[in-house]
Amino acid sequence: MAHPMTAWDHHPEPLTVASAPSPEYGSGSLADLLPTLAAGLGVPGMTAAISELTPADRNCVFLIDGLGWEQLKAHPADAPFMTSLLATSRGGTGRPLTAGYPATTATSLASVGTGLPPGAHGLPGYTVRNPDTGELMNQLRWQPWTPPGPWQPYPTVFQLAHEAGVHAAQVSSPTFENTPLTRVALSGGRFLGRLTGEDRMDLAAEQLAAGDRSLVYTYFAEVDGAGHRFGVDSDTWRGQLMYADRLVQRLAEQLPPRSALYITADHGMIDVPFDEEHRIDFDEDWELSAGVALLGGEGRARHVYAVPGATNDVLTCWREVLGEQFWVASRDEAIAAGWFGPKIDERVYGRIGDVVAAARDDVLLIASEREPKESAMVGNHGSMTPAEQLVPLLEVRS
Repeated sequence: MAHPMTAWDHHPEPLTVASAPSPEYGSGSLADLLPTLAAGLGVPGMTAAISELTPADRNCVFLIDGLGWEQLKAHPADAPFMTSLLATSRGGTGRPLTAGYPATTATSLASVGTGLPPGAHGLPGYTVRNPDTGELMNQLRWQPWTPPGPWQPYPTVFQLAHEAGVHAAQVSSPTFENTPLTRVALSGGRFLGRLTGEDRMDLAAEQLAAGDRSLVYTYFAEVDGAGHRFGVDSDTWRGQLMYADRLVQRLAEQLPPRSALYITADHGMIDVPFDEEHRIDFDEDWELSAGVALLGGEGRARHVYAVPGATNDVLTCWREVLGEQFWVASRDEAIAAGWFGPKIDERVYGRIGDVVAAARDDVLLIASEREPKESAMVGNHGSMTPAEQLVPLLEVRS
């Protein structure tokens, strides 16, 4: 397949690994949020890494899947209540958090719940290789089945808070109660399933009031789903944003005394046009597929696993073909640059690709045959661009 050059003319030099904007692990990432709140509640071993936040006795985190900082700022009329809170973000600094790399749901939810970066909790992508089996493991759907405990052995912040006497609760869709991802990322305290957003908001407020010290988590998925299917400026997406805005206001108006509500997200999203300039198909590209045993990750955040002895050739080829649109790094380069956090656990090292490719431009590396559903999505995410990486941390206090 020929590679169109028109989209690359503006970037004549290959991107360097050092030019990628690494997440703010340790001071302003999603992984720092719950430890900061738990530290304020007196949970042993927790560190208040986000220095701008003020402790509260009752804390609620409302995570709106897919609502990035840039998308929220671009739609003030559709989200008037959240827009009115923009100045409160990150402790009144008016700044966002970074999601972490890759900016994708399984990775971010694990970062939120464990308070650890991906290199420690071990969910460093949408799909990654299981070093024990050699198979690709989908960490969102947990396929093929993999024992959750060994895959992510750390306790969640909710578990630690519960053990410290804090009232911990998760209010979400009943669908998620027994999933492996919930177990490894968000378990601890009580799980309370409710189908409607309104019921979740009402119950989250009740759970906040149920303890003198409380840590409550609630979740809304539909903004993300509408973005993937229709795009982040579609009428459907705007409708879900409007609904999410009403839910935030509903919860904010019910906060019990001494409470802090934090509204955040797991990642942002961008729309990618359906043409060969913006969607490069791995399954039809002999250059990119040469020497590749497994293709993991997703279209904007790829893990590439080479056949034995081919890593250097694959890295060279990917840089030559994609290096003006993607940050292309070897595993060790990506680790040294801090993409997955300050350190990598030994069990996680082999899950990261031999080659890691993160999109800088509005492009996708799709795989039309092996990933037909993902390749057909309008809205996408995963990489380190501001549209994907930056997430709000809006605050309401009572």
